[in-house]
Amino acid sequence: MEFTDRSKVRRLPLRGSNEWADICAILDAAFLAHVGFVVDGQPFVIPTLYGRREATLYLHGSAASRMLRQLEQGIAACVTVTLVDGLVLARSAFHHSMNYRSVVAFGTARKIQEESAKEEALRVVSEQVLAGRWNDVRLPTAKELKATSVLSFEMEEASAKVRTGPPKDDAEDYALPIWAGVLPLSLQRGSVIPDPLLTAAVPPPDYVK
Repeated sequence: MEFTDRSKVRRLPLRGSNEWADICAILDAAFLAHVGFVVDGQPFVIPTLYGRREATLYLHGSAASRMLRQLEQGIAACVTVTLVDGLVLARSAFHHSMNYRSVVAFGTARKIQEESAKEEALRVVSEQVLAGRWNDVRLPTAKELKATSVLSFEMEEASAKVRTGPPKDDAEDYALPIWAGVLPLSLQRGSVIPDPLLTAAVPPPDYVK
């Protein structure tokens, strides 16, 4: 993977990294991406689930999806992933921020045509979202695979950016009687809600619990 000015972190560069291990750690901790692309001069940014294998991100959706139909033509795209770890509450309005981990990746996508390769890519996405689920479910039929577009987005270059720690106020503001600090945030599982049509004898699997 190359690194050029396109993926250079310009704002607060000390928070940035082009280390592949840093990029992978963030991508593997998430499952929701936002895909940016331009069609006839109009920018679009679409949220979508993804799965990662090496330097490839797998994207999927309806065969009628505008995003996928555009990306499969090989147009330039930008994929971003962000994990919010906390709200950073400063003494001044200006210095409020958030703690986060993010990746910005540039590249192009291609459509996966071969049926077994499509199914494998879908397995990668499923395992990224909820490991263990793919082995329990009915696998896609040939008709369902035909109705689904699966793309492999090849990351040509990427960068990570991370903010951690407390707020950074102006020196004269530290004496103000205003609470400051970090309100941690995280994505957590709640209690499972069974499908009302579920057979009572079927318990939730361990990876759901």
